[in-house]
Amino acid sequence: MNSGQTVFSQLTSHVPVKSFRRCVERYHGHYKVQSFSCWDQFLCMAFAQITYRESLLDIEVCLRSMQGKLYHMGIRGKVSRSTLADANENRDWRIYADFTLLLIDIARKLYQNDDFGVELDETVYALDSTTIDLCLSVFPWALFRKNKGAIKVHTLLDLRGNIPSFVWITHAKVHDVNILDELIAEPGAIYLIDRAYIDFSRLYELNEAQATFITKAKSNFQCRRLYSRPVEKTTGLRCDQTVVLSGFYSSKDYPDKMRRIKFFDADSRKTFVFLTNNFKLPALTICQLFKCRWNVEIFFRWIKQNLRIKSFYGTSLNAVKTQIWIAIATYVLVAIVKKRLKIDLSLYTFLQILSVTAFEKVDISQLVTDHDYKHLYDQNPSQLNLFDL
Repeated sequence: MNSGQTVFSQLTSHVPVKSFRRCVERYHGHYKVQSFSCWDQFLCMAFAQITYRESLLDIEVCLRSMQGKLYHMGIRGKVSRSTLADANENRDWRIYADFTLLLIDIARKLYQNDDFGVELDETVYALDSTTIDLCLSVFPWALFRKNKGAIKVHTLLDLRGNIPSFVWITHAKVHDVNILDELIAEPGAIYLIDRAYIDFSRLYELNEAQATFITKAKSNFQCRRLYSRPVEKTTGLRCDQTVVLSGFYSSKDYPDKMRRIKFFDADSRKTFVFLTNNFKLPALTICQLFKCRWNVEIFFRWIKQNLRIKSFYGTSLNAVKTQIWIAIATYVLVAIVKKRLKIDLSLYTFLQILSVTAFEKVDISQLVTDHDYKHLYDQNPSQLNLFDL
């Protein structure tokens, strides 16, 4: 039986509070703070993500209506929109970025044995970015085009559990390929990257770090074939070649051999050409792996649909980054609780249940098993699902 904790308190009880405090101390988050702590700020913002609050006024009204339960939810400071706005404006976003990375480390350990569709022992990452449009008159610092503002969220997704292992928020003008400079390559890992990330000098750095990359070749790709391997054309494979780059600059940037695989997809009636530095995996496995890169696209669409990262509670860069990082932290926290409690529901369904029961004093495990939520929600084919069990 539940001893009196609200559903929201049970959720946040999985947060490593001591680690959070260390992040606050690292960036002096409580400098000149008297009542509304960083922990209060995090809880209010996480509550807003879970319950789909649309504005600071919405957060204030909702939480003040439950004033008697706030202390038991861990919120000690007085909740007001001006105080929360000041906190988002002034407190270093890196507090929540570092804390999110700690949660990510916990989640990845929980999901490290999950299957993602291809049987491999290596860690597989999908790298991509998404653009979040902003109103230029409200966010003048986010200049993208002449009359348009935007920011980019670059994400390296661990396909075992669909956990973002690396997140980088930049102006939308920053080209995707520059993010490869921020990555610390993991030896033995496999990186699935789109054509936007093709820069042969940077790919060669991944190769030298003993990491595998798989990408699609551009239409103007120039190479010289050294030799070919036999392929079974009934599987869709058309060729499996070892090549070297023949372009003047590209051959200097990537002087080593590369593998070129051509594959015909009978469903879409399209031909794809893949490039990789891995010569051990079967050619068909390389093609199957790159198909899994679509998971990162699903991840972006999912968080845009289910978290508050398209409209913001503040207009400064610090406030925007704070909200995005807390949104990702909330996503990862819900994934951690789902795994630890062995909840056999999609993440979407679990979030919907949490959104309407945040103030209820019912055990989460009992909450998700007392009713047949699975049949009510999980069969919607148009809804994106992550963490299906």
